[in-house]
Amino acid sequence: MAPLPTDHLSPSELGTKDYWDSAYSLELQNHAAHPDDEGTIWFSDASAEERVLAHLETLSDEGMLSKTSTTFLDLGTGNGHLLFALREDEWEGSMLGVDYSAASVELAQRIGAGRKEEGQVEVRFEEWDILNEQAGEWLGEGWDVALDKGTFDAISLSGQVDEQGRRICEGYRARVEPLIKIGGRLIITSCNWTSDELRAWFEVEGGLLEYEASVKYPSFTFGGKTGQQVCTLSFMRKSG
Repeated sequence: MAPLPTDHLSPSELGTKDYWDSAYSLELQNHAAHPDDEGTIWFSDASAEERVLAHLETLSDEGMLSKTSTTFLDLGTGNGHLLFALREDEWEGSMLGVDYSAASVELAQRIGAGRKEEGQVEVRFEEWDILNEQAGEWLGEGWDVALDKGTFDAISLSGQVDEQGRRICEGYRARVEPLIKIGGRLIITSCNWTSDELRAWFEVEGGLLEYEASVKYPSFTFGGKTGQQVCTLSFMRKSG
């Protein structure tokens, strides 16, 4: 296991709650005026959502997940689009999207209400701050799959520090681990960290997450080095 990265990302407005409250308030207004406008699909230029869905489909085909019963928790759900896409792919288990922005949750709920009227199985959404609040009754015994599609990226861009004087991103893994059932998975997508850096953040000595797989993306070569714009990793929750 690699040591925790020592370099942090430079703070940005994308790491502030005010930024996301403003962004989702605008998307709420746009959706109210044009119901077909459901807002931004994160990492759409890299087809990240499609690649995550394909990875989950493979896990289902291999008998590691069940399309009838696997449960999904979307951390930093935004407009809920990934969960709605899972429903379109006929995943039937319980789904919950959480976000610390009330405007995000309201937007996702409005979109979900429209989709439910069209016959889609319900998706639930709750306002919840993963770093500062305890999980509600919705935690139960944990979730089969926790999804992160840029939430750790945003937290990494926050300049806030915790009570120990650490950048708040350093406490994220420990907050995520208890949300996942033993044998369950965290599937995380990032455009700010490389695969090796994500492994260093989430697969640590004494931690409960173990690297499982990496989703393939097109790569590019520059200056003799090969890389990719986006990476998606799957970690499995160990007992502990």
